[in-house]
Amino acid sequence: MRVTNFLALAAFFGATIADDVYLGFNSGSTTDSSTAKRQADFEKEFTVAQTLQGTPGLFNSIRLYTNVQANTDDTPIEAFPAAIKTNTKLLLGLWCSGTTSIDNELNALTKAIKQYGKDFTDLVVGISVGSEDLYRVSAPGIKNKSGPGASANTIVGFIKDVRNKLKDTALSKTPVGHVDTWTSWVNESNKDVIANSDFIGTNLFPYYEDDKGNAINNASNVFYAALNATEKAAGEKPVWITETGWPATGPDFGQAKATLDNAKSFWKDVGCTIFGRKNVWWYVLRDSNPENKAKFAITPKLDTTPQFDLTCPVSTGTPIATDSTPSPSRTPSPSSTSTGNSTSTGNNDQTSDKPGSATGTSVSFMGTLTAVLLTGFALAAWIV
Repeated sequence: MRVTNFLALAAFFGATIADDVYLGFNSGSTTDSSTAKRQADFEKEFTVAQTLQGTPGLFNSIRLYTNVQANTDDTPIEAFPAAIKTNTKLLLGLWCSGTTSIDNELNALTKAIKQYGKDFTDLVVGISVGSEDLYRVSAPGIKNKSGPGASANTIVGFIKDVRNKLKDTALSKTPVGHVDTWTSWVNESNKDVIANSDFIGTNLFPYYEDDKGNAINNASNVFYAALNATEKAAGEKPVWITETGWPATGPDFGQAKATLDNAKSFWKDVGCTIFGRKNVWWYVLRDSNPENKAKFAITPKLDTTPQFDLTCPVSTGTPIATDSTPSPSRTPSPSSTSTGNSTSTGNNDQTSDKPGSATGTSVSFMGTLTAVLLTGFALAAWIV
């Protein structure tokens, strides 16, 4: 092999892994019984996410809904030190619904930047200004009694507030966007939010699409129709899949039935076709919204044995596909346990934003494969 050919291949594979692709879960600020999560709770959750048996890749990214510790005004959420201890990448969230100010959210974030410094800011992959706020003020959201939301003008104003507040910090160049339902993104009245966002976060739940023929055997078609519509509306803006999943228990919704087998099928038929190709934060590792009767948890008891097999068959074409044999548990680096360090109390209902609608380091597989290939190319070039 000529050295020039080797360099060309090296450049190609180097470009392949230059773009990070994140795998993770969503994480609410409270448990499914409305109890505030403490640092130890977050650490356990993030560790389990990284050590789940059979996952097709390392799930070491978490999407948060708020920067504020539950039951406080503007204390930084204890997920931050937990992420530092477990080396977990963060898609931050600012709660924007039903308010005219996000000062508390920004105060908590700037406090965290000062308190934790580079150990924290290096983990942040993006900032979501709001979650499904546009949906809640839409006709379907109002019909489904999804609660207070926020208009497009309000969200655009909040996005500008975030950029202004962070312009002199280590997060000044971090992508800032918004998360909402696909129906909100295709709504022309929300185009200014797209124009002002660095990324478009979309929540895609065929389970809730009761007017689309949402039986599990059609779920993949419903999912991709919604994703394609979102990407068309987003134009050149990158689309991140910020929530998707299928409940293992809960009520029927149209033709959709919440069963463990259906949750497994959705993971295999949909998840395994996007893992390693899109930024994905799955809904959800463990439930955190007591108001939602549909339960989506991969592991309700928060142990490393999931409710169903998480391996991805090679037939899905997933870049990180695995065979049908569950892999051994991984150990996150660094791993740790903690008792937490905050003493705040009260009630702050900023958990997962259901019902009403309709979570790392880049995927390690490509990095490992590329390292092997480049080593082989280098040896071949040296020998020749």
